Amino acid sequence: MEYWNLFLGFFRIGVLGYGGGPSMIPLVHAEAVQKYKWMNDEEFTDVLAMGNALPGPIATKMAGYIGYKVKGALGATIAIVAMVIPVLIAMIVLLGLIYKLKDSGIVGGMTHGVQPVIGVMMAVMAYEFFLKSWKSWVKSRTIAWTIIAVVVIGLSGPESRAADRFCTCLCIYRIDLLVQETEKAAGRFAG
Repeated sequence: MEYWNLFLGFFRIGVLGYGGGPSMIPLVHAEAVQKYKWMNDEEFTDVLAMGNALPGPIATKMAGYIGYKVKGALGATIAIVAMVIPVLIAMIVLLGLIYKLKDSGIVGGMTHGVQPVIGVMMAVMAYEFFLKSWKSWVKSRTIAWTIIAVVVIGLSGPESRAADRFCTCLCIYRIDLLVQETEKAAGRFAG
């Protein structure tokens, strides 16, 4: 049953994840944390940070890791294949149609219309992480990391995508949480 759930969960992400890896992150969170409870928020942010640190598409790295965590190597394979199949089929089927309609205002409007939705989804996730950090961290540390995140986002320039900016913000918050967890663990061993 878990293999089927892995397939269904990541197949849905592949079908609904328009816009590439960063736009799929909230969908992965919804499936892995909220729906199937394969991991909690802290584990998810660790996977997100690890996925951002490694080269390659983030959504497939997350699918592989989560699939492996749930059901080993076969689970990782199922999760990756399930995520890639819808995209592959859609690319093959729709490429000719999109190429024919590339100068159409409808296609351009659809593309521009979905970008704010992706930005809002990433902003909501960043806000949720900020609230969690505000409740669990030292307030001055949260303020400092927020300022760093805003500066990094500001320096990234107008040509970078909103989703990439919010991923940067999420990673900055997660780095500090990992530092705090390490400090707590060191305190436990020292005391």
